[in-house]
Amino acid sequence: MRLIEIYILRRIVVMFFAVLLSAVGITWIVQVLGRINFLTTSGQSFYYILKFSSNLLPSAFPVVMPFALVIAVTQTLSTMNQDSELVVINAAGAPRSAVIRPVMLFAIVIAAASFLISNFVVPYSQMNMRQMVAEARGDVINLVVQQGSFREIDTDLYLQIENRDSNGTIQGLFVSDSRDKTTDLIYYAKEGLVVQTADQGLLIMKDGEVHRRDVQTGNVSIIKFNTYALDLAAFLSSDDKEATIFPKDRPLDYLLNPDPNDKQYQQRPLRYTSELYKRLTDWMYPIVFALISLAAAADSRSHREARISASFTAITISLIVFWLGYSTGQSTDKNASMLPMLFAIPILAALSAIYALATNRQIGIPTTWSNWFKRTFETRQVAFASAGARLFGRKRGGHR
Repeated sequence: MRLIEIYILRRIVVMFFAVLLSAVGITWIVQVLGRINFLTTSGQSFYYILKFSSNLLPSAFPVVMPFALVIAVTQTLSTMNQDSELVVINAAGAPRSAVIRPVMLFAIVIAAASFLISNFVVPYSQMNMRQMVAEARGDVINLVVQQGSFREIDTDLYLQIENRDSNGTIQGLFVSDSRDKTTDLIYYAKEGLVVQTADQGLLIMKDGEVHRRDVQTGNVSIIKFNTYALDLAAFLSSDDKEATIFPKDRPLDYLLNPDPNDKQYQQRPLRYTSELYKRLTDWMYPIVFALISLAAAADSRSHREARISASFTAITISLIVFWLGYSTGQSTDKNASMLPMLFAIPILAALSAIYALATNRQIGIPTTWSNWFKRTFETRQVAFASAGARLFGRKRGGHR
């Protein structure tokens, strides 16, 4: 590899990881905030929350990496063009491969990493995360011992305690269970104690009442008790006791040969086929986006050209290609005839970019669109400048 190729590759790699880490960090924060209610109400330790949130990271990488590559390539090449480095490279007699080769080599590495992460790392983290969710929801004891406001354990199932002593005794226990649409149950006890056995957890209540109301007739029956044992498993639905594994949580070898006894596979076999096609095509997008970036920014351009930046062009076209692939993937769950399109979209986009590179054509936004964007930008710029001048004039007049 030539020295100039190493130079270009180094700049792209640095820019790529800067964009990737920033975007993945933002994506991770958004995903954690979306599950903050579960994390804060499940009564888990900080280590558990950290472990749970770390399982959200791998799924963000395959989505972010292609766009990070587009930004890194176009930004690097655009900066080199502005600094006349691309002009110097061409004037020195270097072939176009001196710019194309390092980009494509890095794109192939990113595509291989995306394939490995999507098919091996992400399924493992997804299954681990779903198992942790099932265990946290099943760990009703941690919910029981939380004192204070009402806690929603499940839909139409609420629990509250007033206090919990250091010896584990619960003071002032209240449970409202309306999951059965025909019967409302309310448990109240002055004292309680959680007892964990080898195979189940029991909530021992003392000196309390059970109110049972028939929803249809409105009749209420009250049973007073000295001691009452309630199985904590009754608080859990069947979905909470066992983690539900979806096709996107399965590794590649399972998608190639699904278990015929899998309930999810029996109900929606096409979802497994669709997921398999997605796994076999998603890794192509880093290579496709790299070709689009090269077709948009690999050649030197005059600064006198009235055009939109190469970065904007490449990112816009990449978004369109990605949106076409994503929307097609969503429809393949119900329409098997759309499955070949998952391969056709990235392949056609790659062939179009290769044709543009081979014929020395520069892809870009049409001239009419470019002129419209330019006029719009200039108009907004003038409007903002006028508004700023008026605002500044008012402030100066007010101080007088």
